[in-house]
Amino acid sequence: MLSIRSLIAVCLALLVSTLSACASMGNIHPQAHMQDPNALGAGAAIQRSTAAIAWPRQQWWEALQDDQLNHLLAVALADNPNLRVAQARVTQAQSIAGIAQANTEPKAQADVSLNREKYSSNGTVPPPYAGNYEWRNQATLSGSYDLDLWGRNRASLAAALDDVHLASAESQIARLTLETAIVRSYIQLSLQFEIQDIVRQTLAQREHILLDITKRRQKAGLATEFDVTLIEQTLPVAQRDLEKSSEAIDLLRNQLAALTGKGPADGEKIARPALKLDQPIALPSALPAELIGRRPDIAAQRWRVEAAAKRINVAKADFYPNVNLMAFIGFQSFGFAKFLDTNSQITGLAPAISLPIFAGQRLRGQLGSQTALYDGAVEQYNATVVQALNEVGDTVVKAQSLQRQDALTQQSLQLAKKTLDLAQKAYRAGMTDSINAISAQVSLLNEEQQTAQIGAGKLDIYVTLMAALGGGANAEQP
Repeated sequence: MLSIRSLIAVCLALLVSTLSACASMGNIHPQAHMQDPNALGAGAAIQRSTAAIAWPRQQWWEALQDDQLNHLLAVALADNPNLRVAQARVTQAQSIAGIAQANTEPKAQADVSLNREKYSSNGTVPPPYAGNYEWRNQATLSGSYDLDLWGRNRASLAAALDDVHLASAESQIARLTLETAIVRSYIQLSLQFEIQDIVRQTLAQREHILLDITKRRQKAGLATEFDVTLIEQTLPVAQRDLEKSSEAIDLLRNQLAALTGKGPADGEKIARPALKLDQPIALPSALPAELIGRRPDIAAQRWRVEAAAKRINVAKADFYPNVNLMAFIGFQSFGFAKFLDTNSQITGLAPAISLPIFAGQRLRGQLGSQTALYDGAVEQYNATVVQALNEVGDTVVKAQSLQRQDALTQQSLQLAKKTLDLAQKAYRAGMTDSINAISAQVSLLNEEQQTAQIGAGKLDIYVTLMAALGGGANAEQP
């Protein structure tokens, strides 16, 4: 009987003699190349905004200093169904990686069979079992090991581990998307409360100042019914705006409840936000180099590229012979009397070689398919890097523009307040009609709403910037 070393030597000799029979790979190789982020121009807006500030931390929304918002985010991260789906995908990827790892290790199996049957008198079973019922028993312990000479199983395991990283990065994308959606909805809720205050104040002024004054002037013969009707006509408009604001508040509360995985009843408990942001809008100095390690979408695309590269190696390994070593030991006998007797022992060692003969077209098709998937993954990565840097640039441009708009709006607001004050004084003194006063009030209402929207826009820009910088995600860890 040949020794194990001799069998391995025979297998290697067979491999050397059969490698020439392997199919040609047809000069198939990847065409795409990964983009270097440092080769992309950051732009003047980004360069002006870079400072020695830290990257976002994972609880970046706490900078808005609202305890209720912090609570909503904590509930959402624990109870949102979409996050649980993403986490389930990570668990699934880990399980698949476990299967791939098992393929790189030796396998062992124990089998026991107890069969009672009647044997043919004219068959291969000798007397006294021929023509009679008898037990045929067998117990074996078998093992096998794939030598993986060309690294196919190792490449499959590496690809599966990259898929775990990919699933983890995608779960962080889902988390960041949920966080930004909640904070943005919360900012809009705060804005609607401000608009409601402005409209309510405007309505009160029209009811208690303009309308009362006009009615008194009508009694004194200084105004007509047309003047009274003109002011009364503006009241339903303000009341309608007030109703719209109330509707928006209720809808935003429902939306926030849904995002946190709760029902409308929980949304009704959400109080008025109290947001406050003290830190300036600025960028870390290590842009764009560190952006690829901070954004989970870039990390996901990079892990997709890594996994695709490993699967090219798997496809290449399929072109070469596969060698497996199998062995077994156990007992076999008729009946139970001598089942565990030494003479009933069976052993075996069986090396197996599979050769990819006449499979060249199929193997080249597999390699071409995996190579195309790799090229597509690389181009997706490149597109994501470009998009990420442009998102940062767009956010900075918007932030700088909002600062200038805010200064202009404050000037316009002060002028609108002064115009309304003068119009109301002139109207009380009978020096002008109600149209000027109403027009001045409408202008002030527009400027106050514009001021509130710019304030909300500043908070939203902060949210957009945190998302563009990765939201504190740890994209490198599965």
